[in-house]
Amino acid sequence: MAWIEALHIISVICWFAGIFYLPRLFVYHAMSDDQISKDRFVIMERKLYRGIMTPSAIATVFFGGWLIASAPDFYLRQGWLHAKLTLVIVLIVYHVSCGWFMVRFRENRNTHSHVFFRYFNEVPVLILIAVVILVVVKPF
Repeated sequence: MAWIEALHIISVICWFAGIFYLPRLFVYHAMSDDQISKDRFVIMERKLYRGIMTPSAIATVFFGGWLIASAPDFYLRQGWLHAKLTLVIVLIVYHVSCGWFMVRFRENRNTHSHVFFRYFNEVPVLILIAVVILVVVKPF
């Protein structure tokens, strides 16, 4: 199980790398004025979302599910795990919303400013802090 746990942690790190960077690209994309920059951001966003974020999210859920399935009697009685899984669901919704914003940018239909995306970029930081505290401290 140590290998599965290691693969879960690696997947989480890769997923969060993308989750932190994509909204930052949205900030710069929203600030760009010329078509060359906009086209470049569309490519970068798509490659990050499809090539890193989504596969990492799938791997995270897969390996996390495998860990739970390895000892369901233990894990499913842990209150902290239920809170963590709730935050994972929120993060998946955030991930999907990033895909939605990516499409809006690609179609030149974005209506949000770079300031909006600066705040939007902070949401996963709060989730990460809460998840790490839940997993390490196990407060309940």
